[in-house]
Amino acid sequence: MITQVPHNLPAEPNRFVGRVRDVAELAALVHEQRVVTLSGVGGIGKTRLALRVAAQQLSRFPDGVWLVELARIGNPELIVNELAEVLGVRDEVPGRLLDGLRTRLRTARALIVLDNCEHLVERCAELVAGLSSECPELRFLLTSREPLRVPGELVWRVPPLELPDERHPEAESVLLFVERALAAGASGVARVMDDVVRLCHVLDGLPLALELAAARTSRLSPGHIADRLAGRGGERLGLLAAGDRTAPARQRTLLAIVEWSHELLPPKERVLLRRLSVFAGPFDLGLAEQVCADGGILRRAELPGLLTGLAGKSLVRHHAPGRYRLLETIKQYAAERLEEAGEAAHLRDRHLKAVCEEMEHCHEAGSFDRRMPWQERFAHLTRGRALLDDSRNAVDWAVESRAPVLGLRLARAAMAVMAVRGDLGESVGWHERLLALDLSGAPADLVAVARSGLAYGLELADELGRAEELVVRGLEEQKRHPYTHWLGITYGVALTVLFRTGQSERARRYAAELEAAAGAHDDLFNLVTARIAQLNLALFHGRTDEARRYGEEALALAGQAGHHWSLARALTHLGAVAEAAGDLETARSHHAAALPLLEDLDNRIELARCQAQIGRVAAGLRDYAAARGHIADSLALSRQTGQRRGIVRALMAVSALAHARDDLEGAVLAAAAATALRESIGQVGASGRIEELLALVRARLGADRVELLWARGRRMPPEVVAGFVLDGDPGPAAPPPVLAHDGLTAREREIAAMLARGLSNRGVAEALVISPATVARHVAIIMEKLGFDSRARIAVWAAEHGVDAERT
Repeated sequence: MITQVPHNLPAEPNRFVGRVRDVAELAALVHEQRVVTLSGVGGIGKTRLALRVAAQQLSRFPDGVWLVELARIGNPELIVNELAEVLGVRDEVPGRLLDGLRTRLRTARALIVLDNCEHLVERCAELVAGLSSECPELRFLLTSREPLRVPGELVWRVPPLELPDERHPEAESVLLFVERALAAGASGVARVMDDVVRLCHVLDGLPLALELAAARTSRLSPGHIADRLAGRGGERLGLLAAGDRTAPARQRTLLAIVEWSHELLPPKERVLLRRLSVFAGPFDLGLAEQVCADGGILRRAELPGLLTGLAGKSLVRHHAPGRYRLLETIKQYAAERLEEAGEAAHLRDRHLKAVCEEMEHCHEAGSFDRRMPWQERFAHLTRGRALLDDSRNAVDWAVESRAPVLGLRLARAAMAVMAVRGDLGESVGWHERLLALDLSGAPADLVAVARSGLAYGLELADELGRAEELVVRGLEEQKRHPYTHWLGITYGVALTVLFRTGQSERARRYAAELEAAAGAHDDLFNLVTARIAQLNLALFHGRTDEARRYGEEALALAGQAGHHWSLARALTHLGAVAEAAGDLETARSHHAAALPLLEDLDNRIELARCQAQIGRVAAGLRDYAAARGHIADSLALSRQTGQRRGIVRALMAVSALAHARDDLEGAVLAAAAATALRESIGQVGASGRIEELLALVRARLGADRVELLWARGRRMPPEVVAGFVLDGDPGPAAPPPVLAHDGLTAREREIAAMLARGLSNRGVAEALVISPATVARHVAIIMEKLGFDSRARIAVWAAEHGVDAERT
């Protein structure tokens, strides 16, 4: 069975031509080196070569090959956000995404392609150096006009395509030009090969230059193009190519071909090209019409034809069905023309307005239009996610141009769109920057919603005092204005903060206020929020029947609203009520019903939480196989999304499973590992469940044994603890013997250390390039020497004795 390796590499837009030796050499280097940087001037083909190499490495990186496009980013601090977005890491606490990335990548065998690093080189260097030192199996393939200069970096200078000579008339540059010219509809190219050879030399074998020239061959002959670019006939482009004497020769060559291609454009295509540079990345026709068509120079009806014309000249590329993009070299050139035309500020204003209105439409249609089937509504929410890159740029401009109203409207709508995926961290940062502007002209209710958005981020970061101050202030301001669903959302944030700070009575009053206001305005989404808050308060005070009633009402309201996020929330809360009441079958049923909803929403944080809850309930029902599967899925999801709090929840479910199987040692080890991880992220204090467990195990095994297990579990990596408990082989309860001399060979100690890191026999075999059968024999010998009867005990022993595979 072939396992599909995860990746996000795009399909090749056309056939890859040449560079056979380059690809083969780089494939070997990427496997051997931690950091490989493809360096060279713009247009030399760094990105295309990197993608070709990466696509051939899929089988070597079981944890994925990931492309991170940095050209769309202007702020160095957003590199982490872009990498997290690609890897599916979600902001556990606003501003702590890097911690999530470390969690995701610490043991991953993955290749990350960072494309176009040159304008962010210092921050890229910091990130690559840091992750490389902490993630031993991680590899980086970078493209940049200049090296990062980090330890272990191998810089590979990308050469131009081979130029033809008498011995090799069909060199790589010729093959590329001819293929692209034929695709552009040129005829008779084969009859003028001398001119093709001359043109390839004029263009220095630069792939982008060759493609731009080939796109013109349906109207101009290769000889005519070569004459113009060589400066013959008094053409000023020859002067341009030699004008910037400080630029590398190939860079001046590329500038000449881009300038020439631009001068040949009809006036309206020139206008559209420069205006398209305002987009962060891929865009569609509808958004291009809103931003670029002004009813004067460009009319909406003209844009489809103009885009087609630019695409035919290789200045605009098809990115996906219905979506387009500019190559970075072309985008930089077009942005300079936009500045020269004096249109940059005006276009960025139009871009901000268009992205804001589009995001607001996505939120309104996706969240509250009950007349629309859910799949159509969800498509709007997905569309909102696709606007994230342009939203970043638009918020940057709102801050730079001191336009807080549009910026706050955009941040507000984006917050609601991203909440469905459990991904709010970045929008919280937007609110903080926008709230620092002069807000004297901004509507008070809009500012109040922004304060609640910031309060939500502070609550996630456990800054409850400041969160309470902001959200209560925002709530009281919004109550002075006509009701909107945003007031209901602010109530929801306030209820969470008050509940966490132990203000149950005040939370009860707010829930009643929300119920009355949302009910009066037929706001089913926020009525569900009110019922869930009332459920939590009743459950906190032990009133399970009352909590169940609120949960059933929430579920019915969510069904009427037709919003799958509301349905999932109601179901998981009902599951918690049923578990508290001891009705484990009903609890499992509710949680299981929420799973497909959360999967469709791609809310991996809540999905991991739900999987852990099902696993814990299944353990209570003694369905150990199902419990193990759900808990393993929860742990994997939390690691993939970088959620250390999720890993804590999964470890507690591991402890519950071990306890249910009467594996008290495993239960204590998992609880200890969960506690250590919880404390490492700033959460202190043991839960009531842990105290009950420890009291039970002390009575059964003795206080000394519990203390030893607890200390051991705190030192062990979470994945190691989870691994051998979930494998169901915890070993006997007796403590392992402490030997003055373990008697192990160097290879046996090496294997013991790998077991402590959580590797399976197959994983050890792959790492040491030996067969799994040989590993199994070594494991059997180790168990015999140390007096153990399970591989899990070897892992524990190796962790306790500091056996390190790096030093053996």
